[in-house]
Amino acid sequence: MPDYKFRTIDEAGKIRSETMVASNPMELEKRLSSMGFDLLSFSEQARASSSFLFSKSISKRELINFTFHLEQLLRAGVPLLDGLGDIRDSLDYSHFTDVLQTIIDDIEGGKTLSLAMAAHSHIFDHIYVTLIRVGEETGLLSKVLKELGETLRWQDELAAHSRKIMIYPMIVTTVVLSVVTFLMIYLMPQLLPFIKAMGTEIPTHTKILMGVSDAFVNYWYVIFGTPFVLYGLLRFMIANNSDFQMKVDRIKLKLWLFGPLMMKVKLARFSNYFAMMYGAGITVLDALKISEGMMNNSVLEEAMTSVRGKISDGMQISESFESVGVFPVMIVRMMKIGENTGAMDEALLNVSYFFDREVRESIDKIEPAMMPILTIILGFIMMWIMMAVLGPVYDAVSNVSI
Repeated sequence: MPDYKFRTIDEAGKIRSETMVASNPMELEKRLSSMGFDLLSFSEQARASSSFLFSKSISKRELINFTFHLEQLLRAGVPLLDGLGDIRDSLDYSHFTDVLQTIIDDIEGGKTLSLAMAAHSHIFDHIYVTLIRVGEETGLLSKVLKELGETLRWQDELAAHSRKIMIYPMIVTTVVLSVVTFLMIYLMPQLLPFIKAMGTEIPTHTKILMGVSDAFVNYWYVIFGTPFVLYGLLRFMIANNSDFQMKVDRIKLKLWLFGPLMMKVKLARFSNYFAMMYGAGITVLDALKISEGMMNNSVLEEAMTSVRGKISDGMQISESFESVGVFPVMIVRMMKIGENTGAMDEALLNVSYFFDREVRESIDKIEPAMMPILTIILGFIMMWIMMAVLGPVYDAVSNVSI
């Protein structure tokens, strides 16, 4: 499909210029009219490669709303193409409207919805496309979309709760760094000559403060640049050394407070998606292979690969998860119940609910606990600076005879 650069005018008389993907000029004018714009002029543009054009992603909220609206339309009996067209026309023009138009044209050209979505992997990931394909093959597309929408909404809420505990530490850390930088670079260099001129013996903690201040003044670029260099080096080592990546990922899972929380988040996401894929008819081995990609941790990915190999060799699912020694007893026990009752998806949804509740309760406990800890750290830094500065002054004043 070509790109069209166009000029439009809206009801308020505002003129704007944009670029839009459309099959032909009539389609362009129709789409603009449905959005409340009158077409003034247009010209066809030479388009870049599709991978470059559609490299932008969309927010999780946009994907959730799209999934919800498409499920509602299909459940109401609206044909797929009409439903996609209605969603496209209801959106304010953005990158996503061009993506939807491309999907519509691909379907009209003979592709299935899953194949059309697979061309936009930056928006519709492998799990999303696989579940859509299963829904098409089983005739339960609206049901799959409903479960997908609920899962995406749950995942978004879980991520929001996980980010919640980082807001206060980031604010306090920023304040501490700003205050310390101001004191060390601006205030201390003005006070140090006064302290030296008093002629009293300078305490050790004041000498340390003087050294820190000199380091900030003369090597501020090293102090502030070192964390970024170390982070870049760490990322490079992780990307190019699988053994090092394995060690780092193992440390992540054992970090105080945050390690167990991260483990629960990943297991809750795995249980939820695995239950959804299993209920949609995807085989256990295929569901496990897809699940490897969502772990984002080499330790858990290796464990999942090992589990898949053991199941391929004939071992039961619960025994395979138990044998790797990575997954908690809760998952093993619920999988064993699922195998015995034939309701594996329901058992895993219970696991997902359990870990989701554990994550929320852990966040509710960690957040108030971090506030006094960070406040104490900030108070300790300020007390050290004040003692280092005012200590020599007090000694000099106390030695003055009246």
